[in-house]
Amino acid sequence: MTFTITVTPSGRAFAAEPTETLLAAGIRQGIGLPYGCKDGACGSCKCKLVSGSVTHGPHQAKALSAEEEAAGYVLTCCGTAHSDVVIESRQVTEAGAFPIKKMPVRVNTMARASHDVIVLKLQLPAADTFQYHAGQYVEFLLRDGDRRSYSMANAPHTQASGPHIELHIRHMPGGKFTDHVFGAMKEKEILRIEGPYGSFFLREDSDKPIVLLASGTGFAPIKAILEHMAHKGITRPVALYWGGRRPADLYQSDWVAAQQATLPQLRYVPVVSDAQPEDAWAGRTGFVHQAVLQDIPDLSGHEVYACGAPIVVESARRDYVAAGLPEEAFYADAFTSAADKT
Repeated sequence: MTFTITVTPSGRAFAAEPTETLLAAGIRQGIGLPYGCKDGACGSCKCKLVSGSVTHGPHQAKALSAEEEAAGYVLTCCGTAHSDVVIESRQVTEAGAFPIKKMPVRVNTMARASHDVIVLKLQLPAADTFQYHAGQYVEFLLRDGDRRSYSMANAPHTQASGPHIELHIRHMPGGKFTDHVFGAMKEKEILRIEGPYGSFFLREDSDKPIVLLASGTGFAPIKAILEHMAHKGITRPVALYWGGRRPADLYQSDWVAAQQATLPQLRYVPVVSDAQPEDAWAGRTGFVHQAVLQDIPDLSGHEVYACGAPIVVESARRDYVAAGLPEEAFYADAFTSAADKT
């Protein structure tokens, strides 16, 4: 038996098996539902259940609290239907969902960007065409069946010079994948990826000013979005707030500054939360999401794209909505680690 899942206000519908999540069924049929981690950890896929019966698998309270569930909210990434279902989702796209592919990739270059970040460039199969939106991510398929997700840091048009993707990998000591990247991984190594995934990409049907908020390697998809804006000639005002504990954590600050030649409307605000005397830091300090509110106390006329640590994304969502930002104008990708997901 299959159930019909209808999405309002678009009116689009798709079929779901009782053994698959609503999100998996939607992805399988090209329906662009919003999502992030796919593991019940980030809450990006949360939407309102209008009618029908949905049962949740394991998930974290920060993604969906008991109060939210009682109020009729569901997580499509871990919710399965037990009847025909109607959900309300603000980000369903009519078109633009690219096919998800599995493919081998070769490690082309590895460059240390800071003490705990490596910029990894992967060569894609020459015969394959890999399409994605700037801001989306891929998953590494590990040999034991585990997966690790990383956002692409290069815009799609950059593949014209050769099929490749750029990833920014932060070392998580004890991490199954990142220990390998920072230890035994060598150039020319073959890995397997699957993608593209995620609903974090620039909405181009708006003329609102843009706030880009990044913490740590959450800068990776933001970099891809900036490249895409320059390539497409998008002239909307854009402010990038990038936060790190120490100045070295803003590992491509020089790259951002250089972009103002092609994006003169770009304003860049680096923010450091734990500068030490030896850093000689003379810039902004404190929490990066609060720096936005110090400069733009009324966010009602903006769109925000936030990416990075879950605590930064969650705090920004709460405080920005309180500052007038419409909930539907906040787009996010929380970087959940394997530890976060468990």
